[in-house]
Amino acid sequence: LQKVKNDLERVLSTVQLKNKQLEEDLKREQQWHEEQEQILNTLTGIEEETEVQVNQLSKERRAFNELQGKMLKLKMYKEELLNALSGFLEEHFPVPENGGRANKKNSSKEPGAELITLNEILEVLVNKLMSTPHEPYVMINDSFWPPYIELLLRSGIALRHPEDPNRMRLEAFHV
Repeated sequence: LQKVKNDLERVLSTVQLKNKQLEEDLKREQQWHEEQEQILNTLTGIEEETEVQVNQLSKERRAFNELQGKMLKLKMYKEELLNALSGFLEEHFPVPENGGRANKKNSSKEPGAELITLNEILEVLVNKLMSTPHEPYVMINDSFWPPYIELLLRSGIALRHPEDPNRMRLEAFHV
């Protein structure tokens, strides 16, 4: 009977030791499981944030592509307008001839100056206004035909400098 008791005590201690080891293993497994759940939650959050960012980027890309399309249409429309303006100006305001200039009151001192078209005068004025809006005045030189200058001034398309009558600028219609 004593022997059975000793055997049972050994078995009991072995079972208790094994039980203790199993409890420690269970705690480790539970801790590992909790860590895995935290990692899964973190990754799920990152995935959701990434999906939101991808959706935002796709919306921005769509908007960017729409803007590019609109800009292309505007450039084409601008070209059409410039071509129409150029055609109108060539038809109704031809290149001035140098021959009749000497008899005019506002003719230049240099008879050899090459006159430019009204379209070219407008291009110079527009380019100056766009490139340096803080100083849009252009010096009126001998290549500007005086009747064209008067036409621009009287129609309100251009303005003279308040202090220097030899300078003019395009009226800022966009302001």
